[in-house]
Amino acid sequence: MPTYLSSNPIVRTLLWLSFCATLLTSCSTTEDYGRGTEQEVFERAQHHMENSSWQVAIETLQALEENFPFGTYAEQAQLELIYAYYKAGEFQAALITSERFIRLHPQHRNVDYAYYMRGISSFYNDSVFSSFFPVDTTLRDPGTAKESFHHFSELLNNYPQSPYALDAEKRMIFLRNTLARGEINVANYYFKRGAYLAAANRGRWVVENMQGTPAVPDGLATMAQAYHLIDMQPLSEDAIKVLNLNYPDYPALKNGGFDYQYGSAQGRSWVSYVTFGIFDKRPTIKFDTRKQYNPYYLKNKEQSENSPALTPPAS
Repeated sequence: MPTYLSSNPIVRTLLWLSFCATLLTSCSTTEDYGRGTEQEVFERAQHHMENSSWQVAIETLQALEENFPFGTYAEQAQLELIYAYYKAGEFQAALITSERFIRLHPQHRNVDYAYYMRGISSFYNDSVFSSFFPVDTTLRDPGTAKESFHHFSELLNNYPQSPYALDAEKRMIFLRNTLARGEINVANYYFKRGAYLAAANRGRWVVENMQGTPAVPDGLATMAQAYHLIDMQPLSEDAIKVLNLNYPDYPALKNGGFDYQYGSAQGRSWVSYVTFGIFDKRPTIKFDTRKQYNPYYLKNKEQSENSPALTPPAS
């Protein structure tokens, strides 16, 4: 502070009063969240939510829960808080709040909503940046997808008649497709590293455990290619037979046979072309026929037209 200001008693007094006023205003604003009767605080929170003032709504609902933990609106406020966190983009907080509601109120008539929102929150928890960048979610760590799949599975197992069951089932299909495609991505990586047996094992896992997903034909092609490369031709031929029988239009199939150069040609790098293969001697093998077998490949934030409203049900 300049000397002439600090030596001026009037200025110092005004600055001090301004500081005190700011402090008092801050304190009174914090206390205002829980001011009034339980119904008044709840209605205030509802007003903030209707205006999409999510952070203020969160503070008000938290104040309601703290000041009236056993009140008439306590349980409903917890459900509303899950939704407010979700709308504010605080997916981890929504997930934790959902789990707390399930633990505290396992027999509540709307506990299925908490199960559903727990799955939704974990579904989006690792997808924040996909709204800003074109990220292929199948290339991510599958941990979050597995967690979300598990949460939706618990909802369907415990509440198969829930109004949220249909949407949860659709999201589980998406997540299962994502996990299967992730295994093929790993197999493609193993091809690049020359770990052909490991690639074959990934493809076989998809075929055996992910039937019905769009990644199965690539799983069979992975097996055919990988077994061929490690001189296990009978196993390669078996995979080709199954591929011919179930996916006769697979692009690597020609007159009932398998084009072992198909995967290599698809993934050849520009370095290989420019240097005539001198600096890229090992061909990059990559199988990815999503555009052919999954034309309606959904982004992780896309919702079905029949998805239920995410707003919490009234008690």
